[in-house]
Amino acid sequence: MKPFSYTRPEAVSDALSDIGGQQAAKFIAGGTNLIDLMKENIEKPNQLVDINRLPLGDITELPDGGLRLGALVTNADTAYHPLVEERYPLLSKTILAGASPQLRNMATNGGNLFQRTRCYYFYDAQMPCNKREPGTGCPAKNGYNRIHAIVGTTDEPAESACIATHPSDMCVALAALEAVVQVSGPNGDRSIPMADFHRLPGNEPWLDNTLQKGELVTSIDLPAKGFPEHFTYIKLRDRTSYAFALVSVAVGLEMADGQISEARIAMGGVAHKPWRKPEAEAMLVGQPATDETFRAVAESLLEGAKGYGHNTFKIELGKRAIVRALREAVQGH
Repeated sequence: MKPFSYTRPEAVSDALSDIGGQQAAKFIAGGTNLIDLMKENIEKPNQLVDINRLPLGDITELPDGGLRLGALVTNADTAYHPLVEERYPLLSKTILAGASPQLRNMATNGGNLFQRTRCYYFYDAQMPCNKREPGTGCPAKNGYNRIHAIVGTTDEPAESACIATHPSDMCVALAALEAVVQVSGPNGDRSIPMADFHRLPGNEPWLDNTLQKGELVTSIDLPAKGFPEHFTYIKLRDRTSYAFALVSVAVGLEMADGQISEARIAMGGVAHKPWRKPEAEAMLVGQPATDETFRAVAESLLEGAKGYGHNTFKIELGKRAIVRALREAVQGH
């Protein structure tokens, strides 16, 4: 592990000052992903700014009926918070599907947004990887790619190719709920809709999100609508404990007179970011809640999906998971 300096500020302004414009400096909270990456020599910060003393550890109600999740609230405390369980059970269920109890007790809401891909080649410092070393290639394309993306990928040119997936469960629910990420930085505060926070690889696969240098996530805001009656989260994985999703689906529905009046669908395990397609969701509005309708939505949501050999099974698996998730959400809780 590369030597680094360490500071522990107690105010957001001091944290922003400490991080400055240093390219290799990193904020650290729970450290459940960053420390692993440092041990593997994937991340090599020259400075860590420990933000655990910042006043970002509360969950509070918003005037519009929504909920503000402090960036330093742990995943466990969020999942079991009475207001989250009551108003946003989709989020609670999704968080509890991820990691292990020990990790959820350490991992923070803000940190969850920054999880890096679990691509085998990204984690192997001896292998080329466009995310880790831009321009070196994407060995996953023609290698062992069972866990990799099927939509939103970059194939060409070779120097920017990337078929990595975003690993978070929590972020899939946040995408479906249309959460908003609150950020402070050297140029002031700003709000980033969840749909715009993470990036597809494009020509810059080494960039996971749209944060600017030196910015700090301070909270995640949930809108008033939480779909507490008709929701589900399905996570398909190799084992039921401590495994990342091969395919996951978060669904929130509003029902009226037996028909769907509003629908949100987000997928994990299939792209470089939580995958949504509003035009596919719109296909459900006013339509009968049948498997035929759900299958048409699934075809639209994964239109253009491409497998790379080992992960081609994800295309049909994803479609079936969407149908199952919609069926379960309609049944209600």
